[in-house]
Amino acid sequence: MELPTRHSIRASISVGPGLPAAAALPGAGPRMRKVSVLLFLAWVCFLFYAGITLFTSGFLLTRLELTNYSSCQEPPGPVFLPWGSQGKPGACWMPSRFSRVVLTLIDALRFDFAQPQHSHMPGEPPASLPFLGKLGSLQRLLETRPHHTRLYRSKVDPPTTTMQRLKALTTGSLPTFIDAGSNFASHAILEDNLIKQLNSAGRRIVFMGDDTWKDLFPGAFSKAFFFSSFNVKDLHTVDSGILEHLYPTMDSGEWDVLIAHFLGVDHCGHKHGPHHPEMAKKLSQMDQVIQGLVEHLENDTLLVVAGDHGMTMNGDHGGDSELEVSAALFLYSPTALFPGAPPEVSRFLHTYAAATQDLEVKELHRLQNLFSKASADYQRLLQSPPGTEAALQTVITELQQFLRGARAMCIESWARFSLVRMAGGAALLAATCFLCLLASQWAASPAFPFHSLLLTPVVWAIVGASLYAGLLTMTRLQVELVVLEAAAAVGSLLPFLWKAWGSWRSKRPLAALLPIPKPVLLLLLIRLATFFSDSFVVAEARATPFLLGSFILLLVVQLHWEGQLLAPKLLTVPRLGSSTPTGPPRHSGAYALRLGIGLLLCTRLAGLFHRCPEETPACHSSPWLSPLASMVGGPAKNLWYGACVGALVALLVAVRLWLRHYGNLKSPEPPVLFVRWGLPLMVLGTAAYWALVSGADEAPPRLRALVAGASVVLPRAVVGLAAAGLMLLLWKPVTVLVKAGAGTPRTRTILTPFSGPPTSQADLDYVVPQIYRHMQEEFRGRLERTRSQGPLTVAACQLGSVYSAAVVTVLTLLAFPLLLLHVERISLAFLLLFLQSFLLLHLLAAGMPITTPGPFTVPWQAVSAWALMATQTFYSTGHQPVFPAIHWHAAFVGFPEGHGSSTWLPALLVGANTFASHLLFAVGCPLLLLWPFLCESQRPRKRRQPPGSEAEARVWPEEEEEEEEPLMEMRLRDAPHHFNAALLQLGLKYLFVLGVQILACALAASILRRHLMVWKVFAPKFIFEAIGFIVSSVGLLLGIALVMRVDGAVSSWFKKLVLAQQR
Repeated sequence: MELPTRHSIRASISVGPGLPAAAALPGAGPRMRKVSVLLFLAWVCFLFYAGITLFTSGFLLTRLELTNYSSCQEPPGPVFLPWGSQGKPGACWMPSRFSRVVLTLIDALRFDFAQPQHSHMPGEPPASLPFLGKLGSLQRLLETRPHHTRLYRSKVDPPTTTMQRLKALTTGSLPTFIDAGSNFASHAILEDNLIKQLNSAGRRIVFMGDDTWKDLFPGAFSKAFFFSSFNVKDLHTVDSGILEHLYPTMDSGEWDVLIAHFLGVDHCGHKHGPHHPEMAKKLSQMDQVIQGLVEHLENDTLLVVAGDHGMTMNGDHGGDSELEVSAALFLYSPTALFPGAPPEVSRFLHTYAAATQDLEVKELHRLQNLFSKASADYQRLLQSPPGTEAALQTVITELQQFLRGARAMCIESWARFSLVRMAGGAALLAATCFLCLLASQWAASPAFPFHSLLLTPVVWAIVGASLYAGLLTMTRLQVELVVLEAAAAVGSLLPFLWKAWGSWRSKRPLAALLPIPKPVLLLLLIRLATFFSDSFVVAEARATPFLLGSFILLLVVQLHWEGQLLAPKLLTVPRLGSSTPTGPPRHSGAYALRLGIGLLLCTRLAGLFHRCPEETPACHSSPWLSPLASMVGGPAKNLWYGACVGALVALLVAVRLWLRHYGNLKSPEPPVLFVRWGLPLMVLGTAAYWALVSGADEAPPRLRALVAGASVVLPRAVVGLAAAGLMLLLWKPVTVLVKAGAGTPRTRTILTPFSGPPTSQADLDYVVPQIYRHMQEEFRGRLERTRSQGPLTVAACQLGSVYSAAVVTVLTLLAFPLLLLHVERISLAFLLLFLQSFLLLHLLAAGMPITTPGPFTVPWQAVSAWALMATQTFYSTGHQPVFPAIHWHAAFVGFPEGHGSSTWLPALLVGANTFASHLLFAVGCPLLLLWPFLCESQRPRKRRQPPGSEAEARVWPEEEEEEEEPLMEMRLRDAPHHFNAALLQLGLKYLFVLGVQILACALAASILRRHLMVWKVFAPKFIFEAIGFIVSSVGLLLGIALVMRVDGAVSSWFKKLVLAQQR
């Protein structure tokens, strides 16, 4: 019979006399403990969610949209004359100066794109940048027809996302910060706007271009040509579609207002950046468009060329940097231009103040008086003879002061915070962190009430929510879901904290409330303190690797000081009259030192994949963050492509070698077959997709349809394979190879010390390690396999790494689809991520003692380092906690033509790209508990049998000493209660570390809410941390649930094995 591999176990299993033919079914106790652990962690996550939601509702407020509409019968001011009373056709408040308007909106047209090239600093040569001087038609018109043209630098209000800018351009209002999140879902504009007014005046509006207008103004155009707008890799489809209809529509004359929204410049910035030669081509194309429009203009037509926002040096936008808020505005008409009339703002302020009571009364009266004075001066100016330049300048100055004051007052009102909600949300977050700290200590206690974890919070949550709802019903106030959720959270939390406070106050000192080691606590406090400084938040990408490196050095020094630079120690509690000594150390201090050096090297290499924040202009982002399609040189692109594919293959080979090393590739079960064949197919699909997208622009015309189809099929196939692998693994998480054969007639009872069958799940859990140990003994050759026919012999594989193998496989299945959402060269960063995690787990395992039969505890330094590495990986994959740095291209992986009306799918893809590191590290968090057992020394151990012991029956009398192989992860099943408690404790510690981070961000945002950088630094940081916490908490629950699913499958497998021997 073929011998198994190193981690295979061949054993003879039989039953002793008096053992019935059937064992009792497992009880519900341990199973309920597993469910209780998951539900308790879910309740803690709910508390954090409630605190985040409550704080957000008080911090990110939105303004009220008025549904009032202006009409020609209601002039905007009380004393303006003349308004539309001349009886001219088409006149409303003022007579029409032009009968037609062509609005050419060039998305992301930054001001310096249109600025004349000669306007450089004196004494300096003009910069030879690709985007300078390409709009030569504007410069020629400004020079040859100065009275017919105007070029302005338009200062736009953030957030500089397209939908918010379109709302501001058409309504004249200010966009709010929280509206940036709705860029995926453009809802119809309900307040007064230019499109509505033009329709009311009977004007024919023709639109062509960005389909965002379709959602903002449904049914508002007499004729429209919409094109998908969100595929940032497509530079030409929208622009070519506009040019196909633009000039024929102008020549037809069936329009009064023509709007053309070009997207090529914006998409070129996202794909290549403004300094790429492709940007020069796109701007030259826009210059030809402007020349054609000028040639087709009639005398009564006004041409407006405008950018809705700018772009950063990387081609992104969404923030409030100088380059993002600086847009071009160009006006031209065959007839001379003239100044316009004062805008209608005063009535809006009056109506908004009456509807919301939010505007400051004194400032509102001051502005109204200023507007009335300007109106009166303007009326006198109209009635006075010409030549009053001073009076005209006075009116202009007064109106400018009015507009600036109105803008400042609206910003102040729409940025008003609800301090009560912010304080309540922060207090709820702090209380939940305190709960995690206390419960993580109590979880290791044998008397920890697993069964009562569910009832008390649910009952008190219902009580709290009912009291709040009843109070509002009695006072006839509207019930808000956010506050109702917070009331339920507080109600469920208060009894627990009250009981905890009473217990700690009466029995233990205050110092016991901080079980975190002082060095770890110091590093955590340093990290949390950085959230209160905008400079440190901006530089977090550099500060995080420094903290992680300091943590690694501290860990190595601590291990050396404590004398633990060796393989994980096995501290066995005497059981059944036997003991197991620790054995000699396997590694010297140089082993941990090598691990620490490797970790520092990986951390340094991961720092090469960095994106510079816009606040540090001297910094240069890594060129490796750009896609291969943006590279110009062919040989360099091929070399990089080979390196990226090599990283994929290396990741696959490393995972398969690790699984093979622990005997996890022997079984013919479907999950193992998928690991053998499915993972290589995923690598092949990913490599083929990268080859297509990196050379799509270079594909021959006859093959472009095939390339486009493959670009849709390949990513979806990879995701489908990953989903199939996950389903197979959840279906059969224990892929044990079982073989039957003849064994020795000598048998012995292994179900000790029971005299009958296991009558409960606890008995079965105690029996499982003994079965496993017996299988190991058989493999070592202590039972003769050459004897005559005997009981059934069973060969099993992978039980020593049954939990960690499932977690590593799931992480690999998640990594490939997540990697597909990133640019190609991030595969090198993912390879470093896996290697860095492997080294950190080995280093942490070197100083974590294993206690048998328990309790099992993961130290704080392991949890803190794991969370810190998740943050470091977030930055090493090219992300920043700001909206302009979001990788929007991820929304089109597998969907190059867009998503139609769907908004959740692109949001899910972009979110998976942004928070991939949070998800992977959270799902892999149980490895912190499993890895020390996995790294248990493989050297045989001597186990002495005490003289006269009758704990086992029919043991050979001549064997007084036996060699024992380490049980590895099967040792966790010696005490199922401690195993569940360790998982609960690990989850609470990880949630605590993440929770104090979101708490620090909330406190920083509230304390510094009037800081100059609040909306640029602190608010985005809070939003990213909040979403990252939600993703991490969900991943943590999934990871722990996976381990429990494997544990349940192990119990079922051994139960079937025991029952089969009794028949």
